[in-house]
Amino acid sequence: MKDWYEKSFGEDYLLVYKHRDAEGAAREVKKMISWLDLPPSARVLDLCCGTGRHALALADSGYRVSGVDLSDVLLREARKSDDRGRVEWHQADMRRLPLDGGFDAVLNLFTSFGYFREDGEQLKVLREIYRMLKPGGRFIIDFMNSPYVRSHLVPESEREAEGQRIVEKRRIERDFVIKDITITPMQGDGAQRQYHERVKLYTLEQMKQMLSDAGLAVDEVHGGYDEDEGYEEHTSERKIFVGRRPQSSKQA
Repeated sequence: MKDWYEKSFGEDYLLVYKHRDAEGAAREVKKMISWLDLPPSARVLDLCCGTGRHALALADSGYRVSGVDLSDVLLREARKSDDRGRVEWHQADMRRLPLDGGFDAVLNLFTSFGYFREDGEQLKVLREIYRMLKPGGRFIIDFMNSPYVRSHLVPESEREAEGQRIVEKRRIERDFVIKDITITPMQGDGAQRQYHERVKLYTLEQMKQMLSDAGLAVDEVHGGYDEDEGYEEHTSERKIFVGRRPQSSKQA
């Protein structure tokens, strides 16, 4: 039986999340570049690249970029946007990457983490990030801020897009934030579609411990992509970890 992330990132995902645009990705990449301080032509891996917004912005900034995602639909859209073949695209599970590593940086953005039921499976992702990085290589993991999510969760919202009614219901169960999405055609006899998303909520200290267990060192934590937006436990919407694979350490 397929898990939620094997079913949710299809054609309807493009509808539900169509508000994420290339212009916003370019602004975020500019900030990420300032944090990472990468050399010219650095090799960068966008892990869980989706439709490739950030990967393409990185390529436009002069980096050699690879993008990995599990969804063939999202990778199809990424390749359509990459008419000049600037990025190497790969379809793979983030726990088992078909790449040899040697990257100067690995990015895992917009809560593309915490998808699995067991903590050990999330740790596999972090260990793959370690393996992908050259010694001294840098990483960014952009994750939701669990205290903020717990206090600001919107139980239900509804909107319309392209003739479809999209209803999103959210709840927290056993440290997972769960979203149930129902899409209903507003005219005609089209079938109603339903999707389920589930992401584990981790505290700052839990994330730092997992990163340490994977052999990764945290240098900074930011609360967003705005200028000098530091992390505040109860008011930051995100917690963005910036760190590195140490030159001489080994995985636990």
